[in-house]
Amino acid sequence: MIGNTLNILTFTQLKLFQNNRSAFYLTVESISNLLNQLLFIAINILISLYGDDATEKSLIWCRFRYAAAQVLVLFTSYTLCLAAGDQFFSTNYQLNLRNLCTIRLARWLSGIFVCIWLIHSIVFTTSFNIQPSIGCTISDPIWLRYSTYFFYPVLIGLLPICIASLFNILAFRNVRRIVRRQLPIARRRLDQQMTALVLIRVVMLAVLFSPYAIFRTYSLNTPTAQGQSLQYAVTRLIQAIVLSLYWLNISLSCFVFMILSPRYRRQVVFTLKKRCWRRLKSRCLMKTNQVTSENSNPSNISNIEPE
Repeated sequence: MIGNTLNILTFTQLKLFQNNRSAFYLTVESISNLLNQLLFIAINILISLYGDDATEKSLIWCRFRYAAAQVLVLFTSYTLCLAAGDQFFSTNYQLNLRNLCTIRLARWLSGIFVCIWLIHSIVFTTSFNIQPSIGCTISDPIWLRYSTYFFYPVLIGLLPICIASLFNILAFRNVRRIVRRQLPIARRRLDQQMTALVLIRVVMLAVLFSPYAIFRTYSLNTPTAQGQSLQYAVTRLIQAIVLSLYWLNISLSCFVFMILSPRYRRQVVFTLKKRCWRRLKSRCLMKTNQVTSENSNPSNISNIEPE
């Protein structure tokens, strides 16, 4: 949760990222990841209180849990596709393609994708039912074939990874040509930085999320009952490893950004020190009725955002 919160603060507080479509997409993706983490925490609270996640007891909760998870997973994956596509168009040498994408279009596309995945997940999870000794799983054979041959291997597996990778490779090629174009240095640096950040997220998606899609396809076709002790234990072990990679994918993006991008690391530090901490400090001082003068301590240089 810390990493996604830092991403949201950095992309929303710095003027450098305002009205930048890729920064908007990464912000929305971080919000989706944060909601996914909150859902995971809620499920773990249920397990700690009642011994299970209640999906085997309530059909409504069974369907709601998987519908919410599907919406967040699909939205996260295809938001990265939108971010990669936006970087390709915004770095293109043709002016009409650069002007094709706007922040208003980015907001509209995000809203449309939310509606599409919400409708899809609601319809899809109507096929989920509670089966004895197995739990909440797909019972309709038609939807089972759909999830086996299209949903997990293609819709949330290969398709978003291929789309995002293709656009990001093309955007990276465009960025290498930016030097030849007469653009402001700040614009060049921002385009290069956003292309690098989106590329990092796409690589993380391909490496850390692919095992989850493969495992879900396998587990739906070969459900293991708890009575089969050895096979059940092996399946649970593989599930734990796959889920660990899955949560790394949605949790570590900020820290990977900071490790691989010194510029982004400086921007995060600036956001925490000069923006968030200063606002928190001023509010605390106002509550205690202490008179402070913010303009007398920091110099003008300290208020300049890092490029």
